[in-house]
Amino acid sequence: MIAINATDMRKNFGGYIDEIVRTKPIFVKRSRDYFMGISIEMAIELVKDVTFIVNKYIEEDNSVTLALEDFDLIVNEEDEEKAIDSLVKDLREYSIEYYQDIEFWSSDLNRKKQMKSILKVLLIEDDNKLKESFICQVGKS
Repeated sequence: MIAINATDMRKNFGGYIDEIVRTKPIFVKRSRDYFMGISIEMAIELVKDVTFIVNKYIEEDNSVTLALEDFDLIVNEEDEEKAIDSLVKDLREYSIEYYQDIEFWSSDLNRKKQMKSILKVLLIEDDNKLKESFICQVGKS
């Protein structure tokens, strides 16, 4: 791996931040630890292909239930538009909770797989852009 020493980065911190934001990611080594500095734009590019599978169920009362696959998120609303809005809201809340207690959540192997999805939710601030990542399909009863 191509990495600079953390000591060198500290000496020219501003220069490295400029390079990260304007040019490319930078890999940094500190003792045995490695990390990557990356711009938000590049991080968004890395998660652009992340999608969310949403299973849709029409209930007997004609309300709409949406279940987000690979997440424990289920919402029910009077119509699909409201259900999608509720699902986005719940997904954002879940993502913030996950991020705030990442050591706990990522220790579970199933939830660790959610990391790229969580990062996408945290990086994409526009709800409509996030909704573009939803793939709705008819759920199986």
